[in-house]
Amino acid sequence: MPFTATTCRAATCRAAAAGLLVAAALTLATGCHGAPGKGGDSSVTAVSPAPAPPVPDDGNPPRGRGGRVACTPEMLRFHAGALPRRERRMLLTVTNFSRRTCDFAAQRYPLLRFGNDRQPALPAIGASRPLHVVSLAPNDTAYATITTSAAGRPGGTGHRGRKISQFGVALAARATPTQVGLDGRAPVHVDPHTARVTYWQPCLDAARKW
Repeated sequence: MPFTATTCRAATCRAAAAGLLVAAALTLATGCHGAPGKGGDSSVTAVSPAPAPPVPDDGNPPRGRGGRVACTPEMLRFHAGALPRRERRMLLTVTNFSRRTCDFAAQRYPLLRFGNDRQPALPAIGASRPLHVVSLAPNDTAYATITTSAAGRPGGTGHRGRKISQFGVALAARATPTQVGLDGRAPVHVDPHTARVTYWQPCLDAARKW
């Protein structure tokens, strides 16, 4: 039976309300399970927004598993730039500026290409896969970390690599990549043969782990 003013005493209702508040706080605290540390800085100063057109609300976005709405480029603003205080790392963020909640159930990591579309997308870092599918409510943001080359070798093992100022991001297989420019347009040295990308992460602390 639900709690109402007529079915419980004032003291009982206060205790129930306190319990609900505690449960909500625990849900928020564990919403990014596995993120390193607590109280991390949620701001991203190394990236800047790219202009994007508004999304009409009378369309029919594609449905993912279980009838959920799949995130599409038209619903998102993309950001890309160096990850502060981390060598050989870039940060990709997507913010849902539509009025619908969407998720990445169909494709749980971004498909990135540094060059032409004939090259295969970057492999994902398997250990970075979250326990749950990342879902974006309106104005929410998801994150993915990109390792630009193999450890200890700026150009990657056996490859010279290249400098890039933008790259392609696709949210589904066989989809046309969206070109995302780097913050400040400063070129970044990338070796597409050894670069990797994480799965979408629900918070910045989780993305910084990689």
